Amino acid sequence: MPQTIQGSISADIVSGIIIIGFIFAISVYLPIVGFFCSLLIPLPVLFYRSKLGRKKGAVVPVVSVILIVVITGGISIDILFFTELLLLGYILGELIEINLPIEKIILYACSSVLFAGIACLIFYSNIFNIGIIGFVSEHVAKHLKLTMEMYENIGMPEESIYMFSKSLENIQYILVRILPALIVASTLLVAWASLLLAKPILKARSLFYPDFGVLNRWKAPDYFVWMIIGCGLILLFPDRGVKILGLNGLIVMMTIYFFQGIAIISFYFEKKRLPRFLRIALYAFVAMQQVILLIVIGLGFFDMWLNFRKLEMKNNS
Repeated sequence: MPQTIQGSISADIVSGIIIIGFIFAISVYLPIVGFFCSLLIPLPVLFYRSKLGRKKGAVVPVVSVILIVVITGGISIDILFFTELLLLGYILGELIEINLPIEKIILYACSSVLFAGIACLIFYSNIFNIGIIGFVSEHVAKHLKLTMEMYENIGMPEESIYMFSKSLENIQYILVRILPALIVASTLLVAWASLLLAKPILKARSLFYPDFGVLNRWKAPDYFVWMIIGCGLILLFPDRGVKILGLNGLIVMMTIYFFQGIAIISFYFEKKRLPRFLRIALYAFVAMQQVILLIVIGLGFFDMWLNFRKLEMKNNS
């Protein structure tokens, strides 16, 4: 019996490594689809951490990182990105067992990953004797050139390609300076999505999943409104550096109100009892349309005054 259990654990570890390797391969060889697939990397790590425990669950991400480094032939900024995603999944698995509220799980997990990422970035930039700003700027420029080549390959009109190439320097300047907010926002989104996707998977395998309550009634603290208003006012300052600071804060706050907006939409989907396939299609539509995305953020922001879900009235009744 112990040998059977040991064999089952070994099979789980191997399957976890294979799944992560498969996702990594897709993300490398299919740039557009692969980027979205790479955001699923925390999910298998979270699952095998919950199933195998702390020590054996750690084998999956550690061995996966080693294999990826060996296959790619060295450490790069992209490897650090995948390592951060693996770490995020493992930390989420750790925090789930503590049974914390969902806000604290996401906050602690994202903070840990971001601090680890900053430390790795400083270490990596010191090895190559290049400043962090210069290092990040070079990496952003490389990806912008790859994006322009991709546009050329898919047959985008020459006028659009010319306008894009002409604006590369300005785009690079802005991207480098709002990259901190983009990283924070993307980390929050990946952690949030991983927790939501993990629920049916863990429940189906009879693994522990915390009772976070009814998430479609979640709302951000009321004082966050003043933070987003303050960030908006900072954009009115003439100094460019101050404007960049306000823009970074605004992006992070918009991400938080996106969560509240999605909660409102989910609340009405449930109220109208829409079929699951229709909900998935509408969520995908929201994700692909920037205008709809802004409307969702607006719903979350104005919910403080308009109370779309009439939460206080429901709680009193």
